[in-house]
Amino acid sequence: MSIIIFLIILSALIVVHELGHFLAARFFGIRVDEFGLGYPPRAKKIFKWKGADFTLNWLPFGGFVKIFGENSETDLTQPSPNLGEGKGRGLDPDNFQSKNRGIQATVLAAGVFFNFLFAWLLISLGFITGIPSPASTSLPVENPRTVITLVVPESPAALSGLKAGDVILNLTPEEATRYIKNSSGSIAFEIQRGKDISQKTVTPKEGILPGQKAVGISMETIGTVKLPAHRAVWEGLKTTASLTTLTAKAIVGLIGRAFVGKADLASVTGPVGIVGMVGDIRNLGWGYLVTFTALLSINLSIINLLPFPALDGGRLLFVGMESITRRKIPVRFFNAVNAAGFALLIFLMILITIRDVRNIF
Repeated sequence: MSIIIFLIILSALIVVHELGHFLAARFFGIRVDEFGLGYPPRAKKIFKWKGADFTLNWLPFGGFVKIFGENSETDLTQPSPNLGEGKGRGLDPDNFQSKNRGIQATVLAAGVFFNFLFAWLLISLGFITGIPSPASTSLPVENPRTVITLVVPESPAALSGLKAGDVILNLTPEEATRYIKNSSGSIAFEIQRGKDISQKTVTPKEGILPGQKAVGISMETIGTVKLPAHRAVWEGLKTTASLTTLTAKAIVGLIGRAFVGKADLASVTGPVGIVGMVGDIRNLGWGYLVTFTALLSINLSIINLLPFPALDGGRLLFVGMESITRRKIPVRFFNAVNAAGFALLIFLMILITIRDVRNIF
């Protein structure tokens, strides 16, 4: 079930991203030949809208758009139906390459913008229906509870079966911290996980934190924030903007540390690791899953803006270079660089996936 939920989330995020490219291209009069749900080979054509074939493909996740003239060298000389027969084989007015650099950049950035909008929508809906939030927030919090936010691997808490997201029913964070520091034996935690309630006994030990006993958990008082629609939209925008800023700083910081050999790549998670996270989060409720999906959408938008070949940011970099030099980058060179970048991304994803699988076993 976790794999299915992950594929649904991933597909939704990618389709939203590609929808941004599609709508921006059509707004500026650029021809779009296909909007694919899933990846080829094609299973069937569903319908045609705004000149594009909407297709269903056999690989059941993700999606893509084929924008006329964006990648293919043959598109630059292919006659357009809009020119009429015998009007030459020049650059067509509905070709991506015929548009000015500002329009090209807007089309390329539209996918990222739509991922931001999607995250905003999800968080706003979360505020309307009820979303988990720390009790320290300035927003009104209902039903505050002690929630485990982190479990240290191989710690007494982890070995006893405690997990991040578990609710401690019998202790506040302050009480739990005091009992752990002063304990001479085991501590009983009454735990709620989803709808199930159980008892977990944990024996604190030294060596986890300097100079004191610990069980290897972090706790926080978390409740539910539920807002009227008009306020939910505004708070959703502020929260999305804040999360985007924090995510961008974290990703840029990780890349910067990687260049000097100080990056903690253990914090980077691939599809296998995310499936495991989905499995844990889906048991916590709708609010957590909505927030997690919004965070994935924000991550997708930030990563796509990185100036790396095969990503939207890499293509934006090429557009910027062409604008500065006023010279067209050869299509063959552009495609070769993108292909190399895509191959490197696949290689990195394989390495991360292998590490995630090893961590499971």
